[in-house]
Amino acid sequence: MCNYRRMGVLNEEIGLSVDVNGIATNYHDLGDGPPVLLVHGSGPGVSAWANWRTVLPELARGHRVLAPDVVGFGYTDRPDGLTYGPDVWLEHLLGFLDALGLSKVSLVGNSFGGALALRLATAAPERVDRLVLMGSVGVPFEITPGLDAVWGFEPTLEAMRELMRVFTFDDSAVREDLVRLRLDAATRPGVHEAYAGMFPEPRQNGIHALALADDVIASVRHETLIVHGRDDRVIPMANSLKLLDLIDKAQLHVFARCGHWVQIEQGRRFVELLKSFLSETAVARSA
Repeated sequence: MCNYRRMGVLNEEIGLSVDVNGIATNYHDLGDGPPVLLVHGSGPGVSAWANWRTVLPELARGHRVLAPDVVGFGYTDRPDGLTYGPDVWLEHLLGFLDALGLSKVSLVGNSFGGALALRLATAAPERVDRLVLMGSVGVPFEITPGLDAVWGFEPTLEAMRELMRVFTFDDSAVREDLVRLRLDAATRPGVHEAYAGMFPEPRQNGIHALALADDVIASVRHETLIVHGRDDRVIPMANSLKLLDLIDKAQLHVFARCGHWVQIEQGRRFVELLKSFLSETAVARSA
């Protein structure tokens, strides 16, 4: 993985770059072994590194782990005039796999990224090995005040501070340096303008756009791990219960005393769960 220095400061959010259908796409690529694609969420100023920085090095011990900035987010180029939506994001992810010559990957999708992972698994099931959905969008639900605040974010220090509290169960873990770091990321030139256009009011429409019909979700035949924080104030746990009901080969793990940031608040336990679930694929292949 490459990191570039800007004004003498190491920026770990910037990794490698690959051309995806004319879009210079920033991504991270660690480890060797069965490939796993990590798809980040949709918080303001999010990037693949910000979302997955604690997971990447641990999961890379036994897997090739790839984490791109989905078009419109992070340090991937934002083409002028592009209208963002589920079809554009799906095309970008499939193009990313093609650009790296990956015929099949396991998918881990967080929140908004869960909806994209679910869409990819149903649109191109032959490209997916195992599926992991974390606090996932993808089914219809009434927008929560937490998600409304995320998608309707207006960049101020206090608004970002409040969002960090919404994401977590224990807000004492929210450090001021993290708040300022995420605000800086959310206010880089062009970032907030692109973000504001993704989920305009009424933001309930964004949920409808990302949702798939029950019969489409029920067509998933992949082994699926569903993960949720019991105390999530952004995405209701009812989403994961519905996904569990619809997907035949699904299992659900709920973390108590945990908000929307499972990979942060329950990082060690989440990574162990993820590694165990994904390693079953390797065992099955060698049997």
